[in-house]
Amino acid sequence: MTNSQLASKCFFLFELTHLRSIMATSVSRASKRLRISTTNSWVCSDCRRSFTAAAKRPQQPSQRNATHLNDKTTHFGFETVAESEKVSRVGAVFSSVATSYDAMNDFMSLGIHRLWKDHFVRSLNPGMRTNPLSPTFSSDEPSGQRILDIAGGSGDIAMRMLDHATNINRDHRTHVTISDINPHMLGEGRKRLSTTPYHAAGRVDYLEANAEDLSAVESNSIDLYTVAFGIRNFTHKDKALEEAFRVLKPGGVFACLEFAPQLSNPLFNAVYKRWSFSAIPLIGQIVAADRDSYQYLVESIERFPPQPEFAQMIKDAGFLIPGQHNGNASLEGGWENLTMGIAAIHKGVKPL
Repeated sequence: MTNSQLASKCFFLFELTHLRSIMATSVSRASKRLRISTTNSWVCSDCRRSFTAAAKRPQQPSQRNATHLNDKTTHFGFETVAESEKVSRVGAVFSSVATSYDAMNDFMSLGIHRLWKDHFVRSLNPGMRTNPLSPTFSSDEPSGQRILDIAGGSGDIAMRMLDHATNINRDHRTHVTISDINPHMLGEGRKRLSTTPYHAAGRVDYLEANAEDLSAVESNSIDLYTVAFGIRNFTHKDKALEEAFRVLKPGGVFACLEFAPQLSNPLFNAVYKRWSFSAIPLIGQIVAADRDSYQYLVESIERFPPQPEFAQMIKDAGFLIPGQHNGNASLEGGWENLTMGIAAIHKGVKPL
């Protein structure tokens, strides 16, 4: 085993140890409201919901309905459903996990999604750098950036963007619009930011919208478009990319942080897949009384395009891909893998 492989293995084991501590805390809290019934089913004493551990989601009815209606079909995890049905089903998933969204990402990222988000924001360096000696802006300083955070209902990325712009670049004018199709997720972000000085200063607002139709946002009006752990749930990712291209100013940046379907190391990939499909739905059942939503979220990662394919989709939407050469491009420079490829950062720049 090489030093590089040994280091990767040690880092991977460290992450699993970190996640075990998170799980212990969550399971301890959940155990206060969950019990096992004599019929081998879980019963939530708070909401009185019960379900068996072996319960499976119905698949055939959705497929039959799609065929009967002659509607176009798409995937919802590993199911085939009508396109018109997917939006409502994805909405139901995120309404269900809205209050436990951070815990969900802890489980799905082995507890390090916070580090990924921090790195994602630092790599974008949001805000217009101003005079470092000036504690506040003056009339001759830049007007700040307009940032659109798509599928950002939790407020995680928006908060980091505003913190970075304010504390690192001394920019007190950069503004973030948090957009989400799900009102419950948007409500979580509104609740989180409502007590911050950013809300009081009018530097954040909220937009309930489908990323595939951002008609409420003017063309060529956005400096930075971000989407973190959301684009894999879109029905038409190509339409969302076209809308991102439309609303961005020339020179504006599209940036996406998303889980990837394959890890770079085959051994760790096998371990991670086993963890994802065996443990995460069970954790969702224990911690959130919602196995189906977590099962879908794992399956949605598996159905997301691999890095080269998604980078090509960004390019097809009209963006220039950082790290690629004009003409005979090498797609290997079109993204940044995080933690052996559990997640990846993709970027595109709208040509001037």
